[in-house]
Amino acid sequence: MIRPPARPAPAGAVYFSLLGPLTAVRDGRPLPLGPRKQRLVLATLLSRPNTPVPVDVLTDAVWPDDPPRTARKNLQVYVSAARALLGSTDGDNRDRVVHGCGGYRLRIDEGELDTLRFRSLARAGRDAGERGDLRTAARLLREALDLWEGPPLNDLRDSTGVAEEAERLEARCLTVYEDWAETEIELGRAAVAVDGLRDLVERHPLRERLRAAWMNSLHQSGRQAEALAVYDDYRLLLARELGLEPSPAMAALYRAMLGRGRAPRPPAAGRDTVRGAALPAAPRDFTGRREELRDVLALLGSPDERVVVVSGPAGSGKSALALRAAHLLGDGFPDGRFHVQVRREDGTARTPADVLAELGRLCGVRVPVVPAGPAGAEGGPDAAVSQDAEDAWQEWLSLHRALIVLDDVPDEASVRGLLPRSGPSSVVLTARGQLAGLAPVHRVALGALADGEALELLGKLIGPGRLRTDPAAALRIVRACGALPLAVGVGGMRLAVLRHLPLAEYADRLGDPSAALDELVAGDVSVRLRMASGWQDLAADDRRALGLLAGPAQEGGFTLDGAMEALGCGERAAIRTVESLIDAGAVTSPTGEVTAHAALYEVPRLLCLYAREREGS
Repeated sequence: MIRPPARPAPAGAVYFSLLGPLTAVRDGRPLPLGPRKQRLVLATLLSRPNTPVPVDVLTDAVWPDDPPRTARKNLQVYVSAARALLGSTDGDNRDRVVHGCGGYRLRIDEGELDTLRFRSLARAGRDAGERGDLRTAARLLREALDLWEGPPLNDLRDSTGVAEEAERLEARCLTVYEDWAETEIELGRAAVAVDGLRDLVERHPLRERLRAAWMNSLHQSGRQAEALAVYDDYRLLLARELGLEPSPAMAALYRAMLGRGRAPRPPAAGRDTVRGAALPAAPRDFTGRREELRDVLALLGSPDERVVVVSGPAGSGKSALALRAAHLLGDGFPDGRFHVQVRREDGTARTPADVLAELGRLCGVRVPVVPAGPAGAEGGPDAAVSQDAEDAWQEWLSLHRALIVLDDVPDEASVRGLLPRSGPSSVVLTARGQLAGLAPVHRVALGALADGEALELLGKLIGPGRLRTDPAAALRIVRACGALPLAVGVGGMRLAVLRHLPLAEYADRLGDPSAALDELVAGDVSVRLRMASGWQDLAADDRRALGLLAGPAQEGGFTLDGAMEALGCGERAAIRTVESLIDAGAVTSPTGEVTAHAALYEVPRLLCLYAREREGS
C-alpha cells in the first residue's frame, strides 16, 4: 500500500486546516473567515467533523462565562455564515451543515480537512509498521506530520472549549511523532529525529515516550553522554515536580545504555520497551481451562474481535484466565498490555473516570475528567468521564495496538465508554455477570473445573505424593469446594500448612454444610468474603429468589417446575427470575440449547451455602 485512499476535493471546494492556525483555502487562495466568534463556531464544528455538536458546546466555546439571551440566534447567524463559506461544489448540492436533535453536524470529506487526512495517513502508517514494512510506515507517518504546522488552533486558544479540542489534536500529533521517531530508530536512521525530538521534549518535558525516543536517537547517533544526561535531567525533573521516579521501563532503558558503549546501531527501545506490560504476575498455579484459554487466544489474535468477556461465578478463575492469556499474547500487542481493576479492594465499583484516569497514566494519554456536579472533585468518586476524555482515549485506541484487561467489571455502564470503537486494540473484560448489554462482544463462560483439573490444582498445592495417599478423599475435597479454582486453591493452601491433617478428615469438614465456609480460609484469603461480594452485587429481588432456590430441596440442581414451587410463582415469572440470576452469574445453566422445562439449573455449592447463611441470619 503506497498511501491510504483519499477522496480528492472537487474543484472549488474549501480546504480547512486546524493543525496550526485556523485557515481556509479555495483554489489556492486564502479565504476570510469572519469575526472571532464566527471563527470559534467554525473551529468547534471542524474539530468534530461529521459528528453532531450540541448547541451548548458551541455556546460554551463562544461565550464561556456569560452567554447573552440572544446566544442561540447569534449561533444561527454564525452557522449560516459557515454554510455560505462551504457552499456547494460542482455536482454536490448537499447541505454541508445540518441540524438535528444532537446539534449541528458539519459534513466534510477527508480531502477537505487536514485532521481527517492526518488521521488516515497515521492509521495507514501504523498498519504498515505492523506488517513489518518500516520504510513505508516511516514515509506515511512523515506525510502525516508534514500537515502539522504548529500548535493546533493557536489563534483561538483563549476560548476554553477550543483550547481543549486543540490540546486533544496536539496530543494526537505527538503520538504520531513518537511513532515516526521510533520507526526511524528501528530503521537505523536515528539522526533524522534528534533535533525534532529535542524541541518537542522542551515543550513537553514530562512526556516519557518522547524522552525515551530522544535518548535512543542520541545513543544511536553515537552521543551516549548526551543520551544519559537526558535521563538524569528527567529523573531530577520528576523528583522536583511530582516526587516520582522514572518508570521501570525508562530505568531499564537507561541501564541498558550504560552497558552498550558506543555501538553505532544498538537495538532501539521501541514501543515494547516504552509501553511494556503493566500486568500482575502470571498465576503460577494456573490449571486446566485449556479449551477456554485456546478460545480467548484465538479471539484476541483475530483482527475481527476487539472485546472478549470472560464471565463466571465468584471464584471460577476469570482473572487468572485473562492474565494467562495476556502474558501469552505479548508479541501480538506491541503497544503494551495493561491491567486495571474496576473495583476497589472493598468491593465497591470505581467510577469510569477513575478507571480511565488510570488507563491514561499507564498508556501515556491525557484523559481529563470533569466533576459530575458541584460536590464532585476532579478524579474523585463523583467524577464523570468528559467527552474530551473519552475522545482522547478512543483516539489512542484507534492508533495503537494494545491489550487492556479490565478486571472484575460490575456492570456495563462501568466500561461501555472505555471499549474500542475502531482500531487494532483489544479489551478483555472479566465479570461475574454476562454483561448482556454490551455488543458486539464475544463471550467465554467459565463454570466449575472438571474433576481431573481440580485434582491437578490441589496436587500443585499439597504435593502429588500427598494427593496419592488418599485419592478418594482428595476427590471429595474438590467436589465439596464446588470444583471452583478459588475454593480448591484456598483448601490446598490450608492443607499445605496443616501437614498433619488427613485428607479424609478435611473432606469430612468440608462436607458439613454448616462448617464448609469456615474451613475455606487461608490467612487473609476467605471464600466467604468472595461469596459476600457476589451476593451484594445482586438486586434485592434476586437475593430473595436465590435464598429460596438455595434450599436443601434444590441440591443437585433444579428444574423450572422446582423453581416455580420454590418461588411460589407462575411459569413466566419463574423463567424471568431464573434468567436474571443466570445473567448475574448466580445460577448456572446448560451450555447447549434445551427448552426451559427440560433444563437443569444449579446454584454453585458454596454460593448456595452462603445464601442459606443469609436466609438464616
